[in-house]
Amino acid sequence: MSESQELSVGTVLSALSQGRLEVVTSMPYSSNYTLLVSVEHAGMQLLAIYKPRRGERPLWDFPNGTLYRREVAAYLISEALGFDFIPPTVVREGPYGVGMVQFFVENDEESHLFTMLKEGGYEDEIRQLCAFDVLVNNADRKSGHALKDLNGRLWAIDHGICFHVEPKLRTVLWDFIDEPLSGDVIAGLCNLRQRLDANDELSQALGKLLDGSEMRALRRRLNRLIERGVFPAPGPGPNVPWPPV
Repeated sequence: MSESQELSVGTVLSALSQGRLEVVTSMPYSSNYTLLVSVEHAGMQLLAIYKPRRGERPLWDFPNGTLYRREVAAYLISEALGFDFIPPTVVREGPYGVGMVQFFVENDEESHLFTMLKEGGYEDEIRQLCAFDVLVNNADRKSGHALKDLNGRLWAIDHGICFHVEPKLRTVLWDFIDEPLSGDVIAGLCNLRQRLDANDELSQALGKLLDGSEMRALRRRLNRLIERGVFPAPGPGPNVPWPPV
């Protein structure tokens, strides 16, 4: 995400929230309506991904019309944890109605989680991502849902089916079972718990994106991760998404 290194996160969020959106093209291989858009704001232009609510494919186990909000909730939690691996993401009105808009990451299209694991050098980030997926109950961590940008940084995308109240964790990352969580992961989790306990602006924002039962389930998973301090083993299957990449 080369632009993100030149622009502050706040500037990008302002552009995503307030800028003029123009559809460039639809994105291939997407199960939901996913559009590449240009964003013009305050004399600058950037690219973003726009997923309107009306283009969400109904799922039997998630409430209709909620996936875009889950994407934004995942971004807010990543930021609160200090992991910062989800591109800036907002809820807003667009050409096809309300949806989520996320900064577009220019990336190496040959790279994904499996190639980065093999390449090495991403161990800390991938462990953070693994803990994050447990916390948000990610039901679809495919290898291709992690990108390597043109500067070699790891980014995580596609969090529309997270935060279910029932255990739904499906991921390709089962490499760290029973391994202790690192100090930075524990610190991030404890900071998030403090913020939720304080009912600050983060907690209030999440409360508008998730329902009460989902917030309570999030708190239970958060407390369990902190108390146990290790990466959990898989529960009842299926535990791996299909296709895995």
